[in-house]
Amino acid sequence: MTRSSPRPPVARPLIGTRIRERRLSLGRRQTEVAQRAEISAAYLNLIEHNRRPVGAGLLSRLAEALDIDATELASDHEEALVGALREAAARAADQRGITVELDQISEFAARFPGWASALAGATRRADALERRLVALSDRMTRDPYLLETLHEVQSAVTALRSTASILAETPEIEPEWRDRFHANLDSDSQRLSRTAQALVAYLDSFEDEAVPMSPQEEVEAWIAAGQPSIAEAAELASDAARVMAQDLLAAQERDRAALPDSALSAVVAEAGDTADDPAHIAARLGRPLELVLRRLGTLRPGPWAQAGLIVCDGSGAALFRHSAPGFELPRPGEGCALWPLFEALAQPQLPVARLIETTAGNRFAAWAVAERLLPMGIGAPALSRAQMLFRPSAGRDTRPVLGVGPACRICPRPGCPARHEPSILGPV
Repeated sequence: MTRSSPRPPVARPLIGTRIRERRLSLGRRQTEVAQRAEISAAYLNLIEHNRRPVGAGLLSRLAEALDIDATELASDHEEALVGALREAAARAADQRGITVELDQISEFAARFPGWASALAGATRRADALERRLVALSDRMTRDPYLLETLHEVQSAVTALRSTASILAETPEIEPEWRDRFHANLDSDSQRLSRTAQALVAYLDSFEDEAVPMSPQEEVEAWIAAGQPSIAEAAELASDAARVMAQDLLAAQERDRAALPDSALSAVVAEAGDTADDPAHIAARLGRPLELVLRRLGTLRPGPWAQAGLIVCDGSGAALFRHSAPGFELPRPGEGCALWPLFEALAQPQLPVARLIETTAGNRFAAWAVAERLLPMGIGAPALSRAQMLFRPSAGRDTRPVLGVGPACRICPRPGCPARHEPSILGPV
């Protein structure tokens, strides 16, 4: 586990590039903008090339000089786009003869957001189609109904061919037998027609026009949409996703019964300066810390409005994922071994609190704890469940920083002791 000493927050990537692109689009000179922002043209040049950080006050002056809202300049909406471009670079790295300028991904996303979005969208579509191809291939070879229906079609065709060949090769046939063979042809052709129609209807249920997603991705999209009614949720396209969503709602209802919204909101409102300490809130409520972490991550009251929450089982499989602004989540099934979530999983009942920093320089306060469950009774194996609550860190947090990433393949951190796969973003 690598730690770094505290240092001033780094500048968010792309702010300088956004400032430069805005200035050029307005046709203004560096000296003019620098004068209005009360800085030197040389310093503005360094900012535009992302070589100097931009404080809140200076950002406000630059925004005023460029006739734009400061929040738009400081927006982190490109981070998800940069993550998608890294995924595209990972695909390109698997193809010979293609070299991607990895050090210019952020600038590309800032200068050409349309092209970057188009590339990211095409990559996501290609990934989705590949997953769908694998799913359909697996379905074609394992689906019992499909196999039975195809066997029925083959049986009917064989019977028709056999009867037709007898009639064709036996010109002298008794009327009684000829009528019997004709009846067989009629019966087998009707059976084939019914089976073929059922097969076509079944294949139509594969939803060829739908955007292919795994059930886990569908559930995450449903969570991001605010967990609308399962019956009306367009995000839940598959039966598996709807079952998972129903199970999730049932688990949340159990948590809500154990710690009602009103009780949690009241304690957070009364806690004052300690409202950002989950352990303090748990102590005031007299409730388990793991329950409080989950409830804070789903209700998100007061100072927890931007909180993210990840819950996983003992195998590391995600049961719930909701990100916080600026925290890039990898695809389902992936993650960083240095996340406090997995540290807690290795030491059940022992809480973990860390100040973590993403590869984009964003810092988050994170709390995690794992619990042992006995759904099968004392004499059966115990099951583990871990939860990690995280939110953007306040600037006054001076704890040692733990550098984390999204997933090894798209993480640029050099010399990481937890790495299990080479990164496509540079030497490791």
